[in-house]
Amino acid sequence: MKKIPEFASEAEEQQFWEENDSTDYVDWNRAKPVVLSNLRPSTKTISLRLPEHMLEELKLLANKRDVPYQSLLKMYLAERIAQELQASRKKAS
Repeated sequence: MKKIPEFASEAEEQQFWEENDSTDYVDWNRAKPVVLSNLRPSTKTISLRLPEHMLEELKLLANKRDVPYQSLLKMYLAERIAQELQASRKKAS
């Protein structure tokens, strides 16, 4: 593998990668997936109808945690999705 040079600027690096093949510099067979958890995911607005009592209870719970109810709902959904995916992976293996 060739050594990746030091770059004086991002523009210089961009020019380098436009003109060179990364396979000369990186062994992609040894690459590992990376999770960039600090990136803000893109969002999409949806319309969701909830029973009024459920929405009121969600707002109460969110108020106790001092977070917006939409954020709390996203946290709950994320937790449940992770649980379901983990369960389905266990069944598949």
